[in-house]
Amino acid sequence: MSTFKMATITTLVAANLLALGVAAPASASSHREAPFITRVPKVDATDFYLFRSYQPERSAYTTLVANYIPLQDAYGGPNFFSMDPDALYEIHIDNTGDGKEDLTFQFRFTNTNRDAKFSVGGKQVSIPLIINGGPIDTANPAGLNVRETYTVTSVRGDRRAGTRERVTNADGGATAFDKPVDNIGNKSIPNYSTYAGRHVYNINIPACTQPARMFVGQRKDSFAVNLGETFDLVNYRFPAVEFNPNAERSARDDLADKNVTSLELEVPTTCLASSGKPVIGGWTTASLRQGRLLNPQPGASVGASLEGGPWVQVARLGMPMVNEVIIGLKHKDRFNHSKPAADAQFADYVTNPTLPALIETLFTAAGVRAPRNFPSNDLVATFLTGIPGVNQPRTVTPAEMLRLNTSVAAVVASAQNRLGVIGGDNAGFPNGRRPGDDVVDIELRVAMGKLCTLNIGCAPADAPSGTVQFTDGAFLDVSAFDDSFPYLKTPSPGSPRQP
Repeated sequence: MSTFKMATITTLVAANLLALGVAAPASASSHREAPFITRVPKVDATDFYLFRSYQPERSAYTTLVANYIPLQDAYGGPNFFSMDPDALYEIHIDNTGDGKEDLTFQFRFTNTNRDAKFSVGGKQVSIPLIINGGPIDTANPAGLNVRETYTVTSVRGDRRAGTRERVTNADGGATAFDKPVDNIGNKSIPNYSTYAGRHVYNINIPACTQPARMFVGQRKDSFAVNLGETFDLVNYRFPAVEFNPNAERSARDDLADKNVTSLELEVPTTCLASSGKPVIGGWTTASLRQGRLLNPQPGASVGASLEGGPWVQVARLGMPMVNEVIIGLKHKDRFNHSKPAADAQFADYVTNPTLPALIETLFTAAGVRAPRNFPSNDLVATFLTGIPGVNQPRTVTPAEMLRLNTSVAAVVASAQNRLGVIGGDNAGFPNGRRPGDDVVDIELRVAMGKLCTLNIGCAPADAPSGTVQFTDGAFLDVSAFDDSFPYLKTPSPGSPRQP
């Protein structure tokens, strides 16, 4: 990893302070991270990934993954976890470094109730389940009572005013795609992996000369975190970690039995990066219509609504976890509503972060001390500008998003380091994010001064606890994932019992 003097990053930040009126900050990974989003879980983004595809024969591609609907219990019927047909889900790419989207993929969903009926006592009566028989083994099977489909639109330029064209199926030209039903259980869907695999599509993206691949459907939650103890005043075992490497595996992954819904694209890298500018930024958002009228017609079922008006962004996710543990409580909803180019308003949360101060307060007796460099230019580089020599664009507006240097070759699964850049693997987080990057441990160590020990944005003396191997105890590496697209594992079934 390249190093640089504090003066370099300070000059960069100062220049952008003049341009923006203030500096900029942070991110968002996120299971129920803001007050409003807890009321609309179908549009709650949980994780975002952006990485060079490491399936060996796909090295010319970049994979984008946006996960939604957190904390899905596999047995969560009878409706399970369909996407919101009244929402707009988006994945954005900035390939010029100005904090604004240059390419957007927009996903819209449609749920069709086939209203399957049983003959009961001479009457045809609607059944209460989303399947009416099995086995479910093909796309759009007859036994599926609720069919969920989606369309994808690519937008060049501004997400609302840019040039819009539909993504099409490379095998036939259709613009509508089937989404697999969730993993209800082994009796309903005897081989879910094969069934889901039939929903991996070859697609044509307008203005892209090579086909891409796409998958949208339920996956096992790809995030690993000691969630309960995180929010119980960071109830970790920090003091013993330096002397006990097993501490990195000492806690439960509270998401181990949860599922999410993934929007996944594998796109030729040349279709994402601007000529001569290999660094791209990415993030995902979800929006709802501004107006909602409940029960719009007499006799309408409870919960029926009529949506209208302009789109209003209610969720945003780029870098992991910052809206959860960095952005102040009063600004969490505002952050979800904002765009990267407006991140100057959140500057203090990155330049003067509260998480290290909280950790020091909680672990003072154990000798843990927070970094002493203000502004925290190491965090500015990590979250807002990219790290010089790794993933910083030639010209950059400080703005929170994942940044990936597409000129850095992918590392095959067997050679990946779960700590990414701080572990000596420049193909990993924060140079983009791969599924096997343990971002909780990485961000804890960066927050407590790991980059200072590498002379990145600060000096070793600024990080009195910088040598401690901070960890939440929930271990994650690439072995938890598949080695090929769509990478994330088959979701846990609602009924593990075999038929």
